[in-house]
Amino acid sequence: MDLATIIGIVGGIVLIFIGIVTGDAGFAALVNFADPISVVITIGGTMTGLLTSNTIADYINGLKGFTLSLKVPKVNEGETIKKIIDLSNVARKEGLLALEEAASDLEDKFMKKGVLLIVDGTDPDLVRAILETELSCIESRHKKVVRFWTDMAAMGPAWGMIGTLIGLVNMLKNLEDASSIGPNMSVALLTTLYGSMMANWIATPVAAKLSVNNDTELMLKEVMIEGLLSIQAGENPRVIEEKLKSFLSPKQRDVLGETGEGGE
Repeated sequence: MDLATIIGIVGGIVLIFIGIVTGDAGFAALVNFADPISVVITIGGTMTGLLTSNTIADYINGLKGFTLSLKVPKVNEGETIKKIIDLSNVARKEGLLALEEAASDLEDKFMKKGVLLIVDGTDPDLVRAILETELSCIESRHKKVVRFWTDMAAMGPAWGMIGTLIGLVNMLKNLEDASSIGPNMSVALLTTLYGSMMANWIATPVAAKLSVNNDTELMLKEVMIEGLLSIQAGENPRVIEEKLKSFLSPKQRDVLGETGEGGE
């Protein structure tokens, strides 16, 4: 589980809770912020709006994106580069055909596909085209999920405002009862609060986390493409390592260098 996401979500609701109960009314103020009709208008309206703008399959996949934001991506740039260097050493000593046996131990399907294309003697330009096409499709699928949550962040406050307008209309229809104006106004504003919370507490942070995870995964696969094409070109393992290190931050390069891995 991604601890940062969990702490952020829990911390957000805790801060809101503290802000509510620290007033003069204390915990009794919590009832002022609970209104089922406002929840139905804001959350229900947002979810139906998202359903309208997506297919059923994309809608379900979009909802699943929340669980993805709670998971730590299985990404390790250093380990990936080490694996590519190991493959390059095998290819240098035993030839490209020897990579077929090494590919059986690869867990990453993208890298395995690239290795097998090389073993089959596929033209380097075609290998790059195939892998980059798959990379583009991966990015497109990820962007659909990210867009789902950015749309939610936009629709939440909009539906909150719709709920507020509904409440204000009902309030203005009953202006002869001055004592009801305050309570009715309070209820009307709750939908705006719910919409803002949905956008800034959940939807926007989830979209941002999914975007970060997407960028990290794409960068890792770009490392794989460059590494595999370098192996196919017969480049020295040490040269390949230095080339792939350019994708890493200075700190990551230092960590990789400390392992003592590299070409032979």
